[in-house]
Amino acid sequence: MALEFPNIDPVIVSFGPFELFGQTFEPALRWYGFMYLLGFLAAMILLNRMADRSKGVWSREQVSDLLFYAFLGVILGGRIGYVLFYHLDYFIADPLYLFKISEGGMSFHGGLMGVILAMLYIAWKQKRSFFAVADMVAPVVPIGLGAGRLGNFINGELWGRVTDVPWAMVFPSGGPEPRHPSQLYQFALEGVALFILLQWFSRRSPKTGAVSGMFLLGYGIFRCIVETVRQPDAQLGLYLGFLTMGQILSVPMILFGLYLLMRKAPQAGVVKDKQ
Repeated sequence: MALEFPNIDPVIVSFGPFELFGQTFEPALRWYGFMYLLGFLAAMILLNRMADRSKGVWSREQVSDLLFYAFLGVILGGRIGYVLFYHLDYFIADPLYLFKISEGGMSFHGGLMGVILAMLYIAWKQKRSFFAVADMVAPVVPIGLGAGRLGNFINGELWGRVTDVPWAMVFPSGGPEPRHPSQLYQFALEGVALFILLQWFSRRSPKTGAVSGMFLLGYGIFRCIVETVRQPDAQLGLYLGFLTMGQILSVPMILFGLYLLMRKAPQAGVVKDKQ
C-alpha cells in the first residue's frame, strides 16, 4: 500500500502559445517559481519588521538593497551551482546548457555561494561587518528553502528512495515503486524546524556570527539526515558507496557552523520582538 501522489498541475496558468521570430513560446506561471516568489515576499516582510525594531541600525531602504542582491545571488548562484555540481558533463558538451533554465535545475549550495557574494557586497557598500549582514539574513532563509521544497513536491521531482513505510508515495516520474516523499521531509526540517530554531536562537542575543553558524550547522545536519533516504542523483550515484553529493557539500557547512558557534566574538545587539 502507498499514498496516492496528488498530481497537482505544476503550471498554475499558461500564456500562449505564440510565435515570435519563427519560434514558439508558451510562458507560464508555475508552482515552483510561485513558491520562490512567496519565499521572497515573506523574507521581505520579516526583514522589514526586523529593520523597524533595530532602532536605526537598519533601514527599509537598506533591506531592499540587500534583498535585491540576495535574490540575484540565489538565482544566478543556484543555476550555476546546479550545472557545475550536478551536470558538469552537460556543460562541457554544451556550454549553452547553463542558460537552458526551462529544463530545470537549481542547487541550494550554489545559491548559498551566490548569497554570500551578495552579502559581501552589501557589507562593503553599507560599511558593515560581513557577519552583521549574514546574521540579519540567516533567520529568514528557511522560508525560501521550505517553499522551494513544496515546489519540488508539486513537480514530482527529487523524490526519495524505495521504501515500505506507510506514508510512501508512488511518484509519476519515479517508477511503480513506493518512495519516501523526501521533499516533504526537507520542507519540515530545512523549512519549518530550521526557521523555528533560528527565530528562537536569534532572540537570545548571541555573539556576532553565531546565528549564521547555527544556520550552517542546522541546515547541514538536516540535509545530511534527509540525504540518507533521498534518491541519489542518477548521474553521480554514491561516493565511497554511501555519500551523496548533497552530504559532501553539507559537511563543510557543519564544520564552519561549529567554528562560528565556538569562536570568541563580541555580543551582537539583537533587538527583542516587543510583540
